[in-house]
Amino acid sequence: MTHTEKIRVMVVDDHPLMRVGIAAIINARADMNVVAQAGTGEEAVALFQRHKPDITLMDLRLPGMGGVEAIAAIRSKSPRARFIVVTTYDGDEDIHRALEAGAQGYVIKGMPYQTLVDALQKVHGGGRFLPPPVARALASRLPHSDLSSRELEVLHLLVGGNSNKDIANLLGITEATVKSHVSTILMRLDVEDRTQAVVAALQRGLVHL
Repeated sequence: MTHTEKIRVMVVDDHPLMRVGIAAIINARADMNVVAQAGTGEEAVALFQRHKPDITLMDLRLPGMGGVEAIAAIRSKSPRARFIVVTTYDGDEDIHRALEAGAQGYVIKGMPYQTLVDALQKVHGGGRFLPPPVARALASRLPHSDLSSRELEVLHLLVGGNSNKDIANLLGITEATVKSHVSTILMRLDVEDRTQAVVAALQRGLVHL
């Protein structure tokens, strides 16, 4: 690559040390450089419009607007924008939501930095980058396992240790309706009981503590 063909990257992460570390890895290379850094989703949307990076490295857990929402907001104005999610989470729901929003790659923060470089090069070349653990999590995602927004509300409250009666009171619905939602949740998550549902929800990234 000539100097003018460097891959232009924006780094979005709410931890300054993580941003600086990622930027140092990228800027040490001759074929890519960091053109912008953001600590929030809102800042990422504004900076994207200003700098138009080739690829944005996006954390999912951000204060205010989350990473998935930021990807969707940027792509609504710039449909060709490319994203690689860089996160600590490898639950299949996180991966699914990020890819559905328009991410082309997914890198877990504990992976070797060469994985990040490989991801940038592959996505810049028009490909997708899903390392084996991420691809496995996505492949294990059950068909028809999407929960409705109400079922997700019930699941969040289940994870919080609430009884059916508590959930009914909190959501302003009957206890019978809660029971119906819980049975649907168990079926969709392919689990036997509430405890297994809580474990599955946390493992898959449907709910974060």
